[in-house]
Amino acid sequence: MKQKIIIGSRGSELALWQANFVKKELEKKNKNVAVEIKIIKTKGDKILDVALSKIGDKSLFTKELEIELINKNIDLAVHSLKDLQTEIPKGLKLAAVTKRHNVQDVLIARKKGTTILNLPDGATIATGSLRRKCQILHLRPDFNIVDLRGNVPSRIKKFMESDWDAIILARAGVERLKLNKYISSIIKTDVILPAVGQGALGIETRADNKIVNDIVKSIHHEDTYKAVLAERVLLKALEGGCQVPIGAFADIKQNGLFIDALVGSLDGSLTFRKKIRGSKYNPEKLGRELAKDLLKAGAKIILDEIYRTTRVK
Repeated sequence: MKQKIIIGSRGSELALWQANFVKKELEKKNKNVAVEIKIIKTKGDKILDVALSKIGDKSLFTKELEIELINKNIDLAVHSLKDLQTEIPKGLKLAAVTKRHNVQDVLIARKKGTTILNLPDGATIATGSLRRKCQILHLRPDFNIVDLRGNVPSRIKKFMESDWDAIILARAGVERLKLNKYISSIIKTDVILPAVGQGALGIETRADNKIVNDIVKSIHHEDTYKAVLAERVLLKALEGGCQVPIGAFADIKQNGLFIDALVGSLDGSLTFRKKIRGSKYNPEKLGRELAKDLLKAGAKIILDEIYRTTRVK
């Protein structure tokens, strides 16, 4: 008899790609395991006409999956790690992180080779991310930014039917769904820093489920885990959520762990960006140190103002 495991997943094409990827990897590395996928709708899937920053819930795409986990209706949940809040509910744990895909964002425009820099003056760009909006406006204050929600294929479809000049999406999602033909250019991380955890998948389980925790270890990628842990600790120290423009990218190289992070104002007029390097064996310390550096540099002014105005609302 094979050990049966149930994965909880959102129902979007990308979420199902991710769940099926984890299913295949688990079955490949554990011959005695049979994996099923259960689709669960989250609040973020139901509310599609409101900007993420205005909903103000850090567990928009995870809460319902976590309830199913706690109630033992599923054995593990597969998340885009950038959607998983830094504070995980009691009794649950981030049990494994898969090897990271490319972390960059991509520009989807009308013509191949179009970049952010060669778009026309006053171009209209659609994105649902304050992080992207802040960094684009910092670079090109002339742009007109409009809000865009929905899954990857529907966002591309909306763009094709619109008069917008471009949209920005995560490279990982576009490439996983084999929609590369729409990419006009890849945006380097020195131009736009990605979201915390972008490109990696997080596998959440019940902390006391030893059998499942041992099985998911087989697809865990330790270097990716250390890198995203540094980013997540940084985000937690800054108390960041989808209402704050924060970008971060941690990368392990031969000579250590490098973290590059940014906090910006909502209109992109003010940004603070800092880098740090240290031992990959102490990612949490590095994440906290970089958060302190950003706050000292002036990011605290931005964060205080955003939290004050969002609390007032």
